[in-house]
Amino acid sequence: MAAALQQTPITYRSRSPPSAQLQSKPTIKLSLSSNLTLPKLSIKRLPRRRGGGASGARMADSAAGSYANALADVAKSNNTLDQTSADVEKLEKIFSDEQVLGFFTNPTVGEETKQKMVDEIAKSSSLQPHVANFLNILVDMKRIDLIKEIVKEYELVYNRLTQTELAIVTSVVQLESQHLSQIAKKVQQLTGAKNVRIKTLIDPSLVAGFTIRYGNSGSKLIDMSVKKQLEEIAAQLDLGDIQLAV
Repeated sequence: MAAALQQTPITYRSRSPPSAQLQSKPTIKLSLSSNLTLPKLSIKRLPRRRGGGASGARMADSAAGSYANALADVAKSNNTLDQTSADVEKLEKIFSDEQVLGFFTNPTVGEETKQKMVDEIAKSSSLQPHVANFLNILVDMKRIDLIKEIVKEYELVYNRLTQTELAIVTSVVQLESQHLSQIAKKVQQLTGAKNVRIKTLIDPSLVAGFTIRYGNSGSKLIDMSVKKQLEEIAAQLDLGDIQLAV
């Protein structure tokens, strides 16, 4: 069964206060307007060349990284890296709705209509002005289709700038906050990171227990799940693949 992303990550810090809690996902209405005034944000226009296969994917990654770095530069200059990270997570939730993403990538929807929707999102989600303006720029430059990749790239940039280690904890049920804090401290000991940020996933197929994935692109895994233990027992008994009823 596929893992389902939980809404609220927690951050463990050794010397600084935790990031602001995220707000719940707003209701999107496609017919509202706003007069929100936003500051200017300068981003170098990237070429619109298209490529297929691996080449096209590399170009998209490069473009997303450029936008993410531009946003991080603005956030760093006005000392809002943490708040901007929280805003980016709000965008991640909003654009995980395929209907919302489809609206913004639909070429038959006028740019003015999309800009009004950006204003509504900014108001309902309490986005900082430079984040709202960043969305407007993506709409104007027709790069809103990169929003999910930009979110991932911004997270990498944020973690690097703040010396933060991201750990993804997957469990059958939501773990208590004290248990997540203990996991964060353990990851900090293992990595030597100044800060550890925890994101949680729910995956009933684990049966019980949990897994912790951290390191560069999640390259390191601590598997404390019953599913893993059963698979190891099956391997030792030469039972082949086993099916777990959940």
